[in-house]
Amino acid sequence: MAARADIAIIGSGINALVAGAMLARRGRRVMVLERADRPGGCMRTEELAPGFVHDVMAATYVLFITSPAHAALGRDLARHGLEYCHTDRPTGVLRPDGSALVLTTDRAANIAAFNALSPGDGDRYGEDVAGIERDAPFLFQLLGGPAWGWPLARLLLREAWRRGPRGLAAWFGRALEPARGWLESRFESPMLQALLAPWVLHAGLTPEAAYSGQMGRVIAFALEAAGAPVVRGGAGRAAEAFRALIEEAGGEVRCDAEVDRILTRDGAVTGVALVSGEEIAAPRVLASVTPGQLYGRLLREVNLPEARETARRWRHGRGDFQLNYALDAPPRWRTPGLERVALIHLTDGIDAVAKSAGEAERGLLPETPTICVGQPSALDPSRCPEGKAVLWLQIPDAPRVIKGDAAGRIAGGPGWSAALREAFADRIEEILARHIDGFREGVIARRAYSPADLEAINCNLVGGDPYGGDCRIDQFFAWRPPLRPTGAAGLRGLWHIGASTHPGPGLGGGSGFLAAKALGA
Repeated sequence: MAARADIAIIGSGINALVAGAMLARRGRRVMVLERADRPGGCMRTEELAPGFVHDVMAATYVLFITSPAHAALGRDLARHGLEYCHTDRPTGVLRPDGSALVLTTDRAANIAAFNALSPGDGDRYGEDVAGIERDAPFLFQLLGGPAWGWPLARLLLREAWRRGPRGLAAWFGRALEPARGWLESRFESPMLQALLAPWVLHAGLTPEAAYSGQMGRVIAFALEAAGAPVVRGGAGRAAEAFRALIEEAGGEVRCDAEVDRILTRDGAVTGVALVSGEEIAAPRVLASVTPGQLYGRLLREVNLPEARETARRWRHGRGDFQLNYALDAPPRWRTPGLERVALIHLTDGIDAVAKSAGEAERGLLPETPTICVGQPSALDPSRCPEGKAVLWLQIPDAPRVIKGDAAGRIAGGPGWSAALREAFADRIEEILARHIDGFREGVIARRAYSPADLEAINCNLVGGDPYGGDCRIDQFFAWRPPLRPTGAAGLRGLWHIGASTHPGPGLGGGSGFLAAKALGA
């Protein structure tokens, strides 16, 4: 007899696990099916050297601990061992000349520090984050609520009544402002601009992209309010806590269980078939995959020409490049005050961020990439032996297909070979070593992951794109595949979730939460 479930969930990233946990707690027979050897999607931890562990991709959990999903599940996940490590210095910027600026979780201290850089900058920063705080009930419903239907219509009508139609139009106009316009019109200090500018890359945007200014303000508010916490023991521990919660509630998480296709009959889903040939009957299927995976592979036998054409035209964004180090001692930064900062961006400012992102989008290896340096072992000493350290580096502007090198020194492409990956890692290491005394002498192990390596680990990371698709406005909000009660592509019982769907990427688990609520959780 074929296995049966009330709900089959394809994939086990944050959205799939949020939905699975919420639905299992409501008594639904949930089966989570993961093609990899462990659950978690981008929440993956590996051993870098004996006693050293590193997160391959996802590292900080500010979006999760501030999400409705965490409000619903946080206490139960903590029972299963999910614990966070914090610092009051979530982020900073380090410029090529060695000057640095740090954002803390103390707003008054931030305002004072930024005013010291340039009179009035701190006050304007305080106004901007206070504006996000004031607008939070509307803004976060808009960002995280359903993208279609009466709930959205009621929300907009209520705001139009409160602000007036012109006031609401003005609010949306400011929300669409690019980060360059926001930063250059609000702040005189290039240092403060440099502190905030790189964060738009982590939203899949660039400083010139519409809406990047609003995302910059939202991220600044979130970092100040909740820091940049890491999971004790590594991101993989979060996935294991979800797994334990789902199984405690009677659900099942199966790994090495790749779904080959979604089964349908008479306009409705009936279950899934695995590559092994096994079939699992389920009247509801949640697919946490990209549009290309859903319509090009899982529904390849179903006649859905319009959906398939939409998936074919779906654009993926820049690739991600990851670089991890096991060190013989904590890094000795040449600039003091960075030892406890969770995430440090190495960049010269807005122009440098725009240049590296633009080069990657044109298929070039950036001459001077924007580098995000995470110091997880400074927050969580369990990641390595006593007195040692782990560094986690993310380069959010790597080309998916290589057409050349902006510096004219690295040959290769169009694909990412091992030699090309290591040559680009050498470029990144050279920049990092300028800021840390004796860095190269203290390296115990180094491991790099190119965009191609990341896609090999997780097929949803197309070309290494960690955001499920380009996040510009024409592929976001209502224009990102939304949840629909009638089912994705009109197939009853099918729900499309994950980074490629509204409300978008990140560790907030938003689409999984919305799907679970719509299904009665």
